[in-house]
Amino acid sequence: MNKVVNIAKNTSYLTLALILQKIISFTYFTLLARYIGPAFLGKYYLAISLTTIFAIFIDLGFANVLTREVAKKHEDASRWLGNILSIKIPLSFLALILVVISVNVLGYDEMTKNLAYISCIPMVLDSFTSTFFATSRGRHNLKYESLSSIIFQLIVLTAGYSALLLGHGLVWAMVALALASTFNFVYSFLIVSYKLKIKIRPIFEKSFIKEVFIISWPFAVFAIFQRLYTYLDSVFLSVLAGDEQVGLYQVAFKIIFALQFLPLAFTASLYPALSSYWKHNREQLAITFERAMNYLIIISLPIVFGIFALSDKIILIFESDYAAAAWPLKVSIISLFFIFLNFPIGSLLNACDAQKRNTRNMIVVTVASIVLNLLLIPAYKAVGASITVLLSSALMFVLGLFEAKKIVGHFGKSTRVIFFKSLAASLLMAALIFFGQSYANIFLVVVMGGLIYFAALFLFNGFKKEDILSIAASFRRKKI
Repeated sequence: MNKVVNIAKNTSYLTLALILQKIISFTYFTLLARYIGPAFLGKYYLAISLTTIFAIFIDLGFANVLTREVAKKHEDASRWLGNILSIKIPLSFLALILVVISVNVLGYDEMTKNLAYISCIPMVLDSFTSTFFATSRGRHNLKYESLSSIIFQLIVLTAGYSALLLGHGLVWAMVALALASTFNFVYSFLIVSYKLKIKIRPIFEKSFIKEVFIISWPFAVFAIFQRLYTYLDSVFLSVLAGDEQVGLYQVAFKIIFALQFLPLAFTASLYPALSSYWKHNREQLAITFERAMNYLIIISLPIVFGIFALSDKIILIFESDYAAAAWPLKVSIISLFFIFLNFPIGSLLNACDAQKRNTRNMIVVTVASIVLNLLLIPAYKAVGASITVLLSSALMFVLGLFEAKKIVGHFGKSTRVIFFKSLAASLLMAALIFFGQSYANIFLVVVMGGLIYFAALFLFNGFKKEDILSIAASFRRKKI
């Protein structure tokens, strides 16, 4: 039972860290966007997108393997870590070379090149930090990693914004990111070395390294295509439409990215339950998955409709220079519905030994995303990239749901009912917000809209009194 309590504690740490991390990160993004304008924001995030793409070649699924294998046998932690480090060191040099070649071949200006070169520091250090914390996760310890993620964002916020206020420019804002990554690297190294008492030294065992590659390749393929799917759109925008369009698109992207802590925290506790039910209780597996889908529908739809109705005012947070980002936000926010539901679908496939199907779906969606971006960005710029996000997220949902039905069997009736009830309640809420914002304080209108949504959903029997009591009881539940 101590293991159950430990999992619950880790989930709590992770959930709280995700919330605080997203709040701090979004605060810094808003300040940065207001201070530097769309074009320079585009340069900043283009450099980060480029290095984030190439970072995957440093960690070819090794973090997942390391966590899993250390969890199986704690005493082998040093051996697994040492051999993986011996792989990652030469791969880091390869990634650095690829970044330098890319920014020069693509013909970026001097500032963008300098930003990309500095961004290589967090690219490498963050990869090794994730390796150290993957070892910590294998020991069922997320407390230090959760704390580190919050401190990281605080360093970026304070150092980065201070650099801008002091007039040091965008390059020093990127240096602030490198500074935060340096802290994270040192901190994670010390935690593993001194707190967990695991030796950190490169070990080269040819047969063992071969085993690492055999185990990690499915994770690597998925990670590569996921990274391309997530960040390649900014690169296409920079080449086909210019830096300013990257900046406008990043506003919409950042809002969606910030809201993903909700399904992330939810699926953190869902995944182990699905894994257990897959082995021991298939009926409960289907029930749990369906409930997860229902809950995320109830959460996601009002967010989608609310932000769609308020998009023009939300964009003003970033000042009038970003007014053209309203339509990319309107289009992108619709994809949030599919993104939320893709989390439990992905968790189900991975928990039920269907990770290869999940990887295949990601490959299909990434290829579709590349084609759509090449077709839509030249004509519609940032809006075209947003349309691509919407269509590719929907495609991922359709492909994933098709595979999920093979696992859970008959599924969908109650979810369809919940969807239409939530949709009706969301439309009522959106109507109130859309028309009410002209007559009352926007914050009051948002609160009233939220109350209208849940009241309407309750009247539509979208959820019952027992559901509220069950959720409340989960917070009061005593440890066994």
